[in-house]
Amino acid sequence: MTRAPISRRTLITGTAGFGLAMALLAACGDESSGGSAATGPLRIGAIPDQDPEKLNRLYGLLATYLGAQLNVDVEYVPVTEYSAAVSLFRAGDLDLVWFGGLTGVQASLSTPKSTVIAQRDIDAAFHSVFIANAAAGIAPITDVAGLAAFAGTRFTFGSESSTSGRLMPQYFLDQAGVGPDDFENEAGFSGSHDKTIDLVAAGTFEAGALNEQVWRKRIKAGEVDTSQVVEVFVSPPYHDYHWILGPSASQRFGDDFASRVLKALTSLSMDNADDAAILELFGAKAFIPADAGDYGEIEAIGRKLGLITE
Repeated sequence: MTRAPISRRTLITGTAGFGLAMALLAACGDESSGGSAATGPLRIGAIPDQDPEKLNRLYGLLATYLGAQLNVDVEYVPVTEYSAAVSLFRAGDLDLVWFGGLTGVQASLSTPKSTVIAQRDIDAAFHSVFIANAAAGIAPITDVAGLAAFAGTRFTFGSESSTSGRLMPQYFLDQAGVGPDDFENEAGFSGSHDKTIDLVAAGTFEAGALNEQVWRKRIKAGEVDTSQVVEVFVSPPYHDYHWILGPSASQRFGDDFASRVLKALTSLSMDNADDAAILELFGAKAFIPADAGDYGEIEAIGRKLGLITE
């Protein structure tokens, strides 16, 4: 599969840049780009599950790609909290958001007429990884029942709203009989998968749980000292990350906009160099269609653990 190189569009980020862009568009009356003063740009966002520098690079490339494919102006809006991504999506300040399983369910439930669009090829069977500082002496575990070994340890999750870094690890720990009060002191919340690795490696926490993809990527890049922090257990599979489109996007860009976004995402190909750069940053080889029904298990677990209440 070949495609002509994508021309780079100017990406506008930040409130000031957004206001200036709107003023310029209004003054010029230019509607040829698809993102006019009437429709505004397509605002994309993502949960802050990794280092901001990595996210800025990834979503900058994706914004350029989507702008060319959809013929609309695209703006990447960084957020600093998982809950903020849900709130901004619900308020209509973000149109298209890359959510984890839990935040995606929360966003769908709180935003009527939103549309689950796509997931990566790896998200239909995603995993969490439990890691430990080598000095903690925790041996490899072969099944969920073995997670009982984490009772009494200094343990950290990732973000409080992370699916792979909190929801599913807590669920599997619960199945092994390890509850929130069974750790030494209270369990920590590092805020991101990268920080979970760093805190466990430093010995600040004896153990933790995180996104398998981030763990494998850091290992491959040589960014983890495996003599200091070791893999203990890989969880059973579950559905995780996915794109959700807000209802106002279709109102502004047309009733067929959801299908156009799906086509753009699923058209990314490893056979195209520009596309491959995006897919590699996502840690995937393709995007595939997704449906809200894929996340029924996540919703049920979220309700059981009290993380979904509406």
